[in-house]
Amino acid sequence: MKKWNNVILAAGNYPEHEIPLRILQEAETVVCCDSAAERYLAEGNVPTAIVGDGDSLSEELKLQYASIWHHEVEQDTNDLSKAMRFLTRQGIKQFAILGATGKREDHTLGNISLLIDFMQQGLDVQMFTNHGVFIPCQGQRSFQVEIGQQVSIISFGAQGFKAQGLKYPLHDFTNWWQGTLNEATETEVTIYAQGDYLVYLVYG
Repeated sequence: MKKWNNVILAAGNYPEHEIPLRILQEAETVVCCDSAAERYLAEGNVPTAIVGDGDSLSEELKLQYASIWHHEVEQDTNDLSKAMRFLTRQGIKQFAILGATGKREDHTLGNISLLIDFMQQGLDVQMFTNHGVFIPCQGQRSFQVEIGQQVSIISFGAQGFKAQGLKYPLHDFTNWWQGTLNEATETEVTIYAQGDYLVYLVYG
């Protein structure tokens, strides 16, 4: 697995699995979305920046960490988008997202769908949860996996799906659930499609 130097830590479930924890520990830049900073600080760390609208961050922390607190008042996007903009203003276009799932389901769905938007903006981004990784994709993509590893595909309007190395054949999906719960039969999986889709790899 490649090293991720830049991380956005959202305020969902805090990383517990060894893979997202290692990414968080090794990152050089960590941007926390609002209240995600509280847990990160409690673990003995100080983020590079805290970004958000401030609705879930205590006044005490805003004052204590005023030098790294970046307040964005607009409400047209969520805190994950605000953190993304903070990184891209620094010229950073490659980052991992952690802590973006769990807790409120509407936030989880919104955060996952943003991966497609970020990819379309030319960003190299993946979202690591406590169970697996979401990877935004376009066109043909290949992945190194373990035989028997669980693979799910979520279409965002892509067509012409085919694959090598998966147990179940692909087709053009009309709903998100239809591409879930597939399984690798080889150590490399290749997916062919025209358009945008997400691949979710359960940790092996």
